[in-house]
Amino acid sequence: MKIEYDKEADALYIQLKEAPVDDNIDIEEGVSIDFDANKHIIGIEILGASKKLSLENITTVTISNLPVETVAA
Repeated sequence: MKIEYDKEADALYIQLKEAPVDDNIDIEEGVSIDFDANKHIIGIEILGASKKLSLENITTVTISNLPVETVAA
């Protein structure tokens, strides 16, 4: 997972996995979801991020309850 902020474009991109974008949909003005060829969500783009999110929201990331061991197949 990668989170990038482009100050010049005022765009925040949350990449969930690395894959080519096959399609995307706008879920509200300035917010779109990217999908891979299998229609899995691979990223979220937020345009005008500084107007939609505070600086604290953009710079603070909390990660909790992640599995720390491999799940058996």
